[in-house]
Amino acid sequence: QVQLVESGGGLVQAGDSLRLSCAASGSPFSSYFMGWFRQAPGKEREFVAAISWSSGSRTYGDFVKGRFTISRDNAKKTVYLQMNSLKPEDTAVYFCVVRNVGEKRRPRDWVYWGQGTQVTVSS
Repeated sequence: QVQLVESGGGLVQAGDSLRLSCAASGSPFSSYFMGWFRQAPGKEREFVAAISWSSGSRTYGDFVKGRFTISRDNAKKTVYLQMNSLKPEDTAVYFCVVRNVGEKRRPRDWVYWGQGTQVTVSS
């Protein structure tokens, strides 16, 4: 079993930056991927980014276009999402995920989910 706790969300203005954190605990996951999804009101969950815990290889959603960076700290068992140049359309609940069992962009292929942290970007 894996537990995930997200933090770092909040209310910011367009153009600002935020860094989300996700602390993981529980079963060892050195061979897993960790990542982030987001869900805006009335929309489906959207893949944001994923990172390999072992190799550090990264995958990003198509909308990211260099604005977001995913990273991890193995010693702290924490994954981060640095979000720059935020836009109002980035407003969503951001979820941390771990252990991918198929397609990274597909929500159902991730086993463990955090509770989510709200990010609101005002114009």
